Amino acid sequence: MNRRQFAQNAVAMAAGLGAMEILPSLAVAQTAAASPFRFSVMLWTLNKLGPFEQTIELVSKAGYSGIELVGEWRKWSDDEALKTAAHLKTLGLRVDSMAGVKGSFADPDTIDALLADLNLSFAMARKLGCTQIILTTGKRVAKSSFEVCVDNLKKIAVIAEKADIEIVIEPIDLLENATSFLTSVTEAFQMCRAVQSPKIKVLYDVYHEQRQAGNILEKFEKNIDLVSLVHIADVPGRHEPGTGELNYNAVYKLLAKLNYKGYICMEFYPTGDAVTQLRAAREEAIRAARA
Repeated sequence: MNRRQFAQNAVAMAAGLGAMEILPSLAVAQTAAASPFRFSVMLWTLNKLGPFEQTIELVSKAGYSGIELVGEWRKWSDDEALKTAAHLKTLGLRVDSMAGVKGSFADPDTIDALLADLNLSFAMARKLGCTQIILTTGKRVAKSSFEVCVDNLKKIAVIAEKADIEIVIEPIDLLENATSFLTSVTEAFQMCRAVQSPKIKVLYDVYHEQRQAGNILEKFEKNIDLVSLVHIADVPGRHEPGTGELNYNAVYKLLAKLNYKGYICMEFYPTGDAVTQLRAAREEAIRAARA
């Protein structure tokens, strides 16, 4: 679907709703200019709503400027990646971050394989115009330790700095994955400070951190210099903010106060219409930041 066809379809689907839904790329640009934050959507949360081409249009209609990928990119040829990046641009979107790298930086025996896969990931990221890669420690093994993670992250930092691509490490709570080694941003921040590389930062996933340890705001305040990506979903259920126990208004207000400049990525399962709820989540974040 080209830009003209997309605009025509949007007019038919959104008559009377205003220009921000009719011209997606223009609407997203105007929205981004007026917002204290940049917003993206982790695309896997919309997988049940249709194929890739359909879900990116939903994200664009909701007024977002970014998408995040997990493993979708592994199926693409170089030409398909370039065409995808061009199509995203017509929708006012870009790939702000990618996950799906194979390997664990908590395992000293597999670091060479991880570094090799990272180099492949960097090549694809450049074709997609993406400058950030998400890494988790993966499965805990007998040799896993804080020191092993730091040593491996230092090796990762060397190739990341050379590629000019940022790595964000993501803790995963034990309820999500009982074999995770890195489970809280507390340890992630300590690792980053030990590595001391401008290309090694933290993905602060509020959903995972609430389930694992809580104390969300204080850890933002003390470590905002190391936060380069924020993921959003409410607890329990991984649905939109307002459906659970988290006070996201306080989170957004604090991030604005701390002058956070990275993306805020919605990684929730919408309980209703995806466009409506994604738009509402973004607009509520903006209102809270300005309060």
